[in-house]
Amino acid sequence: MNESQKFIYECVNCGKQYSSEEIIYLCPDCKTSQVEGQPPAGILKVLYDYGHVAKLAGCFEAIKQNRYLDILPYKNNSSLPDLKIGQTPLYLHKKWGGKELPYQLYIKDDSQNPTFSFKDRASAVVSAFARERGIQTLVAATTGNAGSSLAGICAAQGQKAIIMVPQTAPVAKLTQVLMYGATLVPVRGTYDDAFDLSVAATEEFGWYNRNTGYNPLTIEGKKTVALELFDQLQGVIPDHIFLPVGDGVVISGMYKGFEDLMKLGFTDHMPKIVGVQSDGSDNLARNLNTEVFKASPSNTIADSISVDIPRNFFMAKDFVKKYGGDLISVSDGEIIAAAAELARHTGLFTEPASAASFAGYNKFVQQGLLLPKTNNLVLLTGSGLKDLKSFAGIARIPNPVEPNIESLKAFLS
Repeated sequence: MNESQKFIYECVNCGKQYSSEEIIYLCPDCKTSQVEGQPPAGILKVLYDYGHVAKLAGCFEAIKQNRYLDILPYKNNSSLPDLKIGQTPLYLHKKWGGKELPYQLYIKDDSQNPTFSFKDRASAVVSAFARERGIQTLVAATTGNAGSSLAGICAAQGQKAIIMVPQTAPVAKLTQVLMYGATLVPVRGTYDDAFDLSVAATEEFGWYNRNTGYNPLTIEGKKTVALELFDQLQGVIPDHIFLPVGDGVVISGMYKGFEDLMKLGFTDHMPKIVGVQSDGSDNLARNLNTEVFKASPSNTIADSISVDIPRNFFMAKDFVKKYGGDLISVSDGEIIAAAAELARHTGLFTEPASAASFAGYNKFVQQGLLLPKTNNLVLLTGSGLKDLKSFAGIARIPNPVEPNIESLKAFLS
């Protein structure tokens, strides 16, 4: 790495390294051997001169004070949008349902980001990087959250956003996209169809692509949650972290953040990270130990993690294998029940994809896999207001009563 480069790219498949002076998305060599129906080959990982950073910073507090700039891909914090991104609430629960818990349960609510989604972390980094290079038009394929996030961040930055979505994307998320002034392009087909079209548009028009996993900087944005947790927990590493998984970027971002902390010498171990998928879209979990990836069509209420071909499959798989993580699946019924339980016990209303992480936590509890006196964390990634239709079956609005006490008594009885 020469002095003019802040970071380099490294291919997770072949290990080749590339300069960051030019914009690239996939390893130029590996992408030529891409097989149809398989996850993208040549996903790139961002690496810094960790020894140099550690020597200059000296301690985690110094890196934190500079908003983690030393290990993020843009050059100046002024390139970020003037919005409060990150520093989301972390709640500690010692009791649940009136009973003492034998361990500590933390809930990190990332729906408190500006567009009510964890995706703002990635969009902000991608937008800042583009801004420093004078790029004005950004494109993304999305089932909803990444698009509304990019649209909102670009609105704050004075950039243009082109958002491509499958025709089944939730109306609330599409409304956000339109209100932020972005160009919405509904695509007849699946998320994977929208993804492929956005890549073709990137090549045709030269737009900067924010796609999850395809753009390696999305993982750099998402890793900031790990850096933030390390700060909020005062250096204590959770025993378990439960988070939702679709393309594999959220889980890779969490791993990458803690891995960076290890490379900087601020911690010596990794939490056990448990990625949770819907069993109606478990293509990453199901292929974790297979020789050849086989996709199964997705059918789940959790649209944000509904993915046939996980775009960050290889990196996520490598992280889980290397650090002894886990990938599990839960039913849509368990997801909806988890969302309801969370809302009624904590006052946090989270969308189905986000509730999957709590459903995974519940599964570990039921199987007796959480030991006493351990620290366990559930990451919530998006607001329930983004997908009200999914909760219609359990949140039925009653018929109106007559405006008198007798009618009220009858209603209450």
